[in-house]
Amino acid sequence: MTVWVILYWVGAAQAAMLAAALWRSRSNAHANRVLSAWLGVIAVDLAVKAGYMASATTALGDAYRIARLLPLFYAPMFFVYVRVLTTGRAPRWRDLAHAAWFGLALAWAGGRWLGGAPLPVAGSWDAPWFDPLLYLVAFAYLAAALRCVARYRRRLEAHRSDADRLSLRWLTALAAGQFVIWGIALLQWLVRLPYLDYYLIYGAVAAWVCVIGWFSLSQPPVATTAETDPVADPSPDPSPGGDGLAGDARVDDVEARLSELMARERLYREPALTIAQLARRSGYPEYLVSAVINRRLGGNFWEYVNRHRIEAVRASLSDPAESRAILELAYDAGFTSKSTFNTAFKRLVGETPSAFRRRHAEPEPARGKSPDGDGATGPASPSTRPD
Repeated sequence: MTVWVILYWVGAAQAAMLAAALWRSRSNAHANRVLSAWLGVIAVDLAVKAGYMASATTALGDAYRIARLLPLFYAPMFFVYVRVLTTGRAPRWRDLAHAAWFGLALAWAGGRWLGGAPLPVAGSWDAPWFDPLLYLVAFAYLAAALRCVARYRRRLEAHRSDADRLSLRWLTALAAGQFVIWGIALLQWLVRLPYLDYYLIYGAVAAWVCVIGWFSLSQPPVATTAETDPVADPSPDPSPGGDGLAGDARVDDVEARLSELMARERLYREPALTIAQLARRSGYPEYLVSAVINRRLGGNFWEYVNRHRIEAVRASLSDPAESRAILELAYDAGFTSKSTFNTAFKRLVGETPSAFRRRHAEPEPARGKSPDGDGATGPASPSTRPD
């Protein structure tokens, strides 16, 4: 018992300090204030539990009973935090509607309390709907938060070539931690396994607070909605189901201009290239450039730029005289992440960059030797065939 009390106090103190630091943070200010309020709720929850476990007084018992309703805040507040973070918009009064689940449970508990009915201190609440409601709210809001992250990533990939750097993987890690905690709680409710109890669940919450601190204090500024949403065009395609291409005689010119910018000016080498910048350089509206990339050239803007980057790296790796390191070539081509480069290269080329370089570093006779071993060479590969 003493171990859990200490762990809860440490988690409460950590949550309170993080809440104070994030409230003053200037990076992602609106979202961090929501996160600060959420951590404040967690700090109160853990502190009340630690205090009651250390000294079960009547006053702490009453607080403990009400604190057992606070988990109804957890997932809804995380969802609001994610939505504010990915849109850049300040919280609104209507966001208080997400506290309705806690309000419902509090009204029910308060009615029983005032009516003289005892409220349980441990174990499940008496109402048969409480636990199903708790888990339904938790998993539904966590799924909604992940959906917000997925939409944000799609917007990024449609408008920024450095989408991988801003894709909020750390936020997915926070959500995964919550899924684990709620999964433990659900399993404990359904199965009642040894050592899988109430104390372990909140021990996991206390430990998870440290994970929040690690990610939240090192989070980069998040691109706002204005930077990731499409720019409204004064003359988009008005036809039903139009994609910005139907009837536009400029399509071929746009495609040729984009090819010129990538082949001659090598704009793909700019790590933070955006579709707005590309449109300005091309001289055509952003909606039309985006439509040509999506409908004529295949894939979104991020994929289109990365294809050119991979081709540039592949050309360098095919050159036996090229001595620079693979990662140096990747960064020179515009990539900002080693993992993104490796994944994109293997997906487009079919092998790793190292394997590709080794294969092209072999002597030409060895690579083109005929199956009969007579030294005759077969057809040259596309990378070695003369122009």
